[in-house]
Amino acid sequence: MGLEWLKPAAFLGSILFALIGVVIFWLSFVIIDKITPYKLWEELVEKQNMALGMVVAAMSLGISIIVAAAIHG
Repeated sequence: MGLEWLKPAAFLGSILFALIGVVIFWLSFVIIDKITPYKLWEELVEKQNMALGMVVAAMSLGISIIVAAAIHG
């Protein structure tokens, strides 16, 4: 078992796709924050709204799964 799987092109491709995934996730969170009637970050951090935290966690997992599936092909 050698290191043939550790090729520079594969490594850089993985880094690139990870960065693209993070940017898409961040953009989707910002868009959802803009379309909601309140500020998500303020509700989560300052007011510690646990119910909203659960909804945002589910949304984050859903978006992450969609992005991962799109990158994986």
